[in-house]
Order: sequence, then structure tokens, then C-alpha cells
Amino acid sequence: MFQTELIEKCKLNDRKAQLSLYRQYSEAMFYVAIRFLKNTQDAEDVMQEAFIKAFQQMHQFKGEVTFGAWLKRIVINKCIDFLKVRKNQALSLDEGYMHITEEEDDWKVEAEITVSEVKNAIEELPENYKYVVSLYLIEGYDHSEISEILQISEINSRTQLMRGKRKLKQLLTSARYGARS
Repeated sequence: MFQTELIEKCKLNDRKAQLSLYRQYSEAMFYVAIRFLKNTQDAEDVMQEAFIKAFQQMHQFKGEVTFGAWLKRIVINKCIDFLKVRKNQALSLDEGYMHITEEEDDWKVEAEITVSEVKNAIEELPENYKYVVSLYLIEGYDHSEISEILQISEINSRTQLMRGKRKLKQLLTSARYGARS
């Protein structure tokens, strides 16, 4: 069965089509959730909730992006909601004092630094930086998409990314060379 046929059947609440779509995307969406939540049970729960929401709102899927991209956005939003509830606080992203002169686009780090070291350093970032850096670097979203997902301005997204990148470089440098600056 073609993807478009499957999606159309899901829009008609066809349980077999939903199961087929679930099987096709569940593993990838679990990995998206686990990158944010770092806990298997939480990631599974959030992924299930995301699929339920996707199937309930399937009529909103217009095919402007791939189904996988549409579903991934739902999963990421569910992860962020979960983290907000768990921490019992909203992201505090005050942009009243922020000024950006120019966004740097260099993500160069020493060749010896591993992907694992980068991911570990991202986890050490303050929450507001971590979300933006993860969405930008790992998930591949641009600033307009990040601003939509996190409900912040694009300027705030750029600022948080710039500051997060600076902090990430500091963390990677101190992890590699100890406390030297």
C-alpha cells in the first residue's frame, strides 16, 4: 500500500492503516523522543501520546511536508511539553535585553572531539540553550521552525543558539583540557 493511501485510510480512522503507519514510524520517533527525554519509559509514553494525537489530528495533515516530518514535530512538541510539566516551569526566555550583532555559522570543533562528547556537552547546557541547540544541530530545524516549536521569536532562537554554541565550545574545551581557558 502506498503512503498516501495509508494516510487517507488513517484519516478515515482505519485501525489497520494506523497500525501499519505506527509500525513504519515508531522506531524513528522513539529515537527522537529518547534524545530529548533520556529515559526509555518516558520516551515510549511520549511517543505513544504523539501517535494518538497524530491519528486524532490526521485531518490536519495536508502533505505540505512528509508525514515523517509532520509526526516528528508532534513528537518533539510532546517531549517539550513533558519536560515543562516535569520541571513544573516554563522556559524562561526573556528577550527584552537581547541584542544580536551577527550570527556566527561556524560549528568547528577539534577533529578529536567525538559526536558522543558533543551530545554529552549539549546535555550540560542550560535548558533554554539545550533545546535550541538540539533542535538546530541534531534535528536540523531552522530558526523559523524552532521559533514555532518553542513559541519564541526567531531573534530569540538565534540568540539562544549563539549563546548555546559559545557555552558548548567552553564545555568541550574544558572537558578536553581540564579547567584551562
